[in-house]
Amino acid sequence: MVRLNFLLLMAVLASAMYLVHTQYLSRQLFTELHRVQNEARRLELERDRLEVEKRAQATPLRVERLAKEQLKMRTTTPAITQYVRADGTVIPAVAPAPPTTPAGQRPQAAAPAARRSAP
Repeated sequence: MVRLNFLLLMAVLASAMYLVHTQYLSRQLFTELHRVQNEARRLELERDRLEVEKRAQATPLRVERLAKEQLKMRTTTPAITQYVRADGTVIPAVAPAPPTTPAGQRPQAAAPAARRSAP
């Protein structure tokens, strides 16, 4: 009977030690979970703040002002625009003006095509 009581006492002590250990791990995990949730909230707030800042920085007026002031850019006009073909040749954006004729003269028409006479 003494052996059985001793064996039961050891089983109770072992289960008590296991319970204490399990509670300790549970508290550690709960603390870690709480810390990670706080970090997630902080990061989410930081992301929201950065999104607002990004939207404020990317307004068209601000981008245009920075392009003019810092990058010395200017708005495009047809006079300064050039289009480049795949083979590297440049096409002007504005078609060249037709040649001017002196006042009082009519521009020369293309020579009429030679007519074939019917036999």
